[in-house]
Amino acid sequence: MTSDTESRPAAARRGRPGYDQAAVLDVAVAAFNEYGYDATSIAVLAERLGISKSAIYHHFSSKDALLETALDRALSALEGVLVSSDAAAVSAADRLELVLRGAVHVLVDELPYVTLLLRVRGNTDVERRALARRRAFDRSVTELVGRARDEGSLRADIDVRVVERLLFGMINSIVEWYRPGGPEDADQLASDVVAVALDGLRQRA
Repeated sequence: MTSDTESRPAAARRGRPGYDQAAVLDVAVAAFNEYGYDATSIAVLAERLGISKSAIYHHFSSKDALLETALDRALSALEGVLVSSDAAAVSAADRLELVLRGAVHVLVDELPYVTLLLRVRGNTDVERRALARRRAFDRSVTELVGRARDEGSLRADIDVRVVERLLFGMINSIVEWYRPGGPEDADQLASDVVAVALDGLRQRA
């Protein structure tokens, strides 16, 4: 059984003066992506940062706390896309387009963090909580696809669950090949995704 403290996202501690918590987290995420979470020890992180293990513990209470903070950053950004699209659009189809564009921007802006999220397999309590939030996000997008179909904006013969998986399968695949500083910025990449994803789904007049 977990305690109330363990069931909530782990807050980063106030760090020791002279060290930056954001830098510690960035290095940890890079290492988790490179070696895998289980294979990355606090000793590896300390060596990469050039600080002692105890100095890391002044920033974060544990390796799990590092992971939870990183996953929360990616998930909160994705969840924020749903909230902002709800406030900015009237029709479900417009909301869906905003969600797709927003998700691409989150992926580009938080590439290492989203990459880590997509590699989570549910081996720990932290990972299982992250997966539950990710499934809730997926359900919200699936419902949005269904509303867009029901309002007549998308084809009536689509399976909303399949569509959601295909849409985010395409978006999530960007982590495998996208490199910052390439020929396409986030805006153009989002437009390309929307064109490919939605043109074949839209209901023709």
